[in-house]
Amino acid sequence: MRVLFIHQNFPGQFRHIAGHWAANPANQVLAIGQKHAPGMKSVPMQTYERARDIQQGTHHYLAGAEQAVLNAQGVIRLCAALQAKGFVPDLVIGHAGWGEMLYIKDIFPNARLINYFEFFYRATGADTDFDPEFPMTMDDRLRIRTKNAVNLLSLDGCDAGVTPTRWQHSTYPPEYARKIAVIHEGIDTELAKPDAEAQFVLQDGRVLTRDDEVVTYVARNLEPYRGFHVFMRAAEKICQRRPNAHILVIGGDEVSYGSRLPDGRTYRQKMLEEVKLDLSRVHFLGKVPYRTYLQALQVSSAHVYLTVPFVLSWSMLEAMATQCTIISSNTPPVTELIRDGENGLLADFFSPEQIAEQVDRVLKSPIAMAKLGVNARADILNHYTIKKSIQRYEALLKRLGID
Repeated sequence: MRVLFIHQNFPGQFRHIAGHWAANPANQVLAIGQKHAPGMKSVPMQTYERARDIQQGTHHYLAGAEQAVLNAQGVIRLCAALQAKGFVPDLVIGHAGWGEMLYIKDIFPNARLINYFEFFYRATGADTDFDPEFPMTMDDRLRIRTKNAVNLLSLDGCDAGVTPTRWQHSTYPPEYARKIAVIHEGIDTELAKPDAEAQFVLQDGRVLTRDDEVVTYVARNLEPYRGFHVFMRAAEKICQRRPNAHILVIGGDEVSYGSRLPDGRTYRQKMLEEVKLDLSRVHFLGKVPYRTYLQALQVSSAHVYLTVPFVLSWSMLEAMATQCTIISSNTPPVTELIRDGENGLLADFFSPEQIAEQVDRVLKSPIAMAKLGVNARADILNHYTIKKSIQRYEALLKRLGID
């Protein structure tokens, strides 16, 4: 089988399945990404560039669409070069979000095309109108509707799609949802696993272990989409309730989702002006190496995961795999995985008091609450392993007529 992966940050969501197919000597697996993509040793990757940047006068509703077309053109130039050298794939699989997959069928019409779909944007009923602290304008509503243009072209042009959760699947229009299979990319449970002997060394040299009260919070970036503003208000209350607790906050100061503050401040700066925290016990670690991140989860006594109704973070599933006791927002798609009182605890996204109460509850009774983490890891082992993900991909290929 000849397989071509396309992802601007390859391998992205395809690390495990790309590695699995590349390990079979009967397959030829290649990848296309952008220059910043980390790549994989087992998968040769070529990089593309856009011919130009977005035009300054482009309507802001269409800026993303213009960039998507420019990405797609860059990809097609590389595909044409591969074709000229005799590489014609049986399967092309990639992320639809950046437009890179738009023209694949025009150059490889006989290849099966699988698009990875993360989210269908909605002005109501999902992320954008969820938090009244960040109200929408009519301009936002129109921009969001237009934002789906690339999504819809990608849905129409593929043979099949994949999306990681049932809730994310539910955001897609019914007429297209039937093309999309729910396949999570899988969690490496040999890396993300509990370690009773784990230690976490703070920047001042202090060492935290499983014997300490450690509260963890993780996001790619510290922003409202991941409830950072609510967590900071809860952190103030946690510090008041638990004088010996340490709080580890992992994440950068950029904005992955949603809007930046108009005054140029980061959300961390804004919230540090609002709340009073004991900064000898609340540690902002920034972006850290993966191993450091896992060590934080392994010493965690209570892990807080908050999100508006949006794409589910890998970090929550990895926290479950690490056997953390999780306090999560009572929002979809979280409730697809977390069952209150069985494998974690739920709290109102908008209630710092309730979040702090749940953390306090866990820290007061760590032995009794440990069963939640045990059950959480069992759920990951039963449903979200790499092996399960590969099996689901193989089943999808059979449905598409690829052996």
